[in-house]
Amino acid sequence: MAVVAGVDFGTLSVRVTLVDSQYGPVGTASASYPLHRRRDDPDFATQSHADQMAALAAATKDVLAASGISGGNVEAIALDTTGSSVIPVGHGLEPLDEYYLWCDHRAHAEAEEITTKAHAKGLEAIEWCGGVYSHEWGFAKLLHWLRHNPGKRDLFETALEHCDMVAATLSGVKSVRGLKRSVCAMGHKWMWNPKWGGLPPEEFLVAVDPLLAGVRAKMGGEYLTSDKVAGHLSAEWAEKLGLRAGIPIPVGAFDAHWDAIGSHIREGDVVNVVGTSTCIIAMARDAQLVPGVCGVVPGSVHPSYTGIEAGLSATGDIFEAIAQRAQTRVYELSKGLESFKAGQTGLLRMSWDNGDRTVLVNPELGGMTLGWNLVHTAQDELFAAIEGTAFHTRIILERMAEHGVRVDRVINAGGIPQKNDVLNQVYANVLNKPVLVPAGVPTSLGSGIMALLAAGIYKTIEEAQKAVCLPFRTVEPDRRSVEVYERLYALYRDVYFALGQRHAPAMPLGRVLPELREIAAEARLTN
Repeated sequence: MAVVAGVDFGTLSVRVTLVDSQYGPVGTASASYPLHRRRDDPDFATQSHADQMAALAAATKDVLAASGISGGNVEAIALDTTGSSVIPVGHGLEPLDEYYLWCDHRAHAEAEEITTKAHAKGLEAIEWCGGVYSHEWGFAKLLHWLRHNPGKRDLFETALEHCDMVAATLSGVKSVRGLKRSVCAMGHKWMWNPKWGGLPPEEFLVAVDPLLAGVRAKMGGEYLTSDKVAGHLSAEWAEKLGLRAGIPIPVGAFDAHWDAIGSHIREGDVVNVVGTSTCIIAMARDAQLVPGVCGVVPGSVHPSYTGIEAGLSATGDIFEAIAQRAQTRVYELSKGLESFKAGQTGLLRMSWDNGDRTVLVNPELGGMTLGWNLVHTAQDELFAAIEGTAFHTRIILERMAEHGVRVDRVINAGGIPQKNDVLNQVYANVLNKPVLVPAGVPTSLGSGIMALLAAGIYKTIEEAQKAVCLPFRTVEPDRRSVEVYERLYALYRDVYFALGQRHAPAMPLGRVLPELREIAAEARLTN
């Protein structure tokens, strides 16, 4: 029997879970940190590295105290984070600014310039990240920072993804030479791939903007999969965390990718990590390009497979926004939704409130709801929003399947499926597949599995998963609801492609509103 620590940095808090090699999770604690927003700039979202590390120390000490486990008995610590969350650093890897968090969307123009230049120059890398470079990703955010911080440019030594920054901090790395960089982070967000020798070439980056001259050389260090060790816990941070100095820290990854590991992903599975946004994760021995999908990267989820990532830019955030406008909480607004029938609201809601991450990769979109009448309520909109996120997920899964990605099983992971049975049922009905839900919270369990590997307790991810992953409960689709959603999905798909692209071919949408009314009327008759 051995114990390790798995760490998950989320948007608003960090969770630390102690994982027993035989019994699985034996304790968890979390600590929050502020997210910095600006009312005058809704695209702004930053976070302090110091705040995050203080929260990590607090949560680690709390879980040790609550579980009664001595920090000296913890054999390894592993961490996953949000991404692309980018921090520029100077001498000694000291932060020059706060993280551009994953949900910071200021780099619209930069992303568009990268995309345009990549296609003009025939850069192969752009095809492997769906054909469009996103404003949520590394090079776009770094270029935005360089353009808006001329006084700090001379101090800039490199930029780090959140997972690599935390690993470097914990292991006492102070220079670029000693860095270990995550293949998961760099492959999905920075166009890194061994297929073309790593990062895009210098001549391409300079063609985007001369401010990127020399940046490629500054992005040094080893690029590694997460079965490799990033470093060992320094004495300074061992004291702050209450752990033993010298324990291994594996190369980190993004939270969704390790949530998939913690959800017992295997080839043929699609894991929907449903939280503030949704990340959709799959893996395959052999994978091809998938247009509109965020990234296809070898070793990003499991070292022996190619990882495939897609997702929705907002899910839980949409539900929260609806509740806030109604001056209530999602929990309260959700009461009674279990009695709602498929299509009964007569509303069709697009999940574009924070733009479209996949398949359109279009940050210019905004939330839209069709079918309003004078008696609709916020609860109606919430149910329609759940349906809308399920429809969008189906669009993505169909695109993946069209390009050779197996979709045998659907697993709903993340925080929301644990407390929202309505969402799981709607997803099963819309996708017309059983939806598997872990019987407990898998968040940070994937980190625990990677820590078990780093400590040498298990030799393979599969061995560790078999020992510590949670069992599933199964949500079966309802036949009558499936039939209704087939009709609604056809409407959603038409609207999605007709209104989601600036230059979409003309498509008649005059049937949408009448059919929504017809479907709603039929649903009322079944009550």
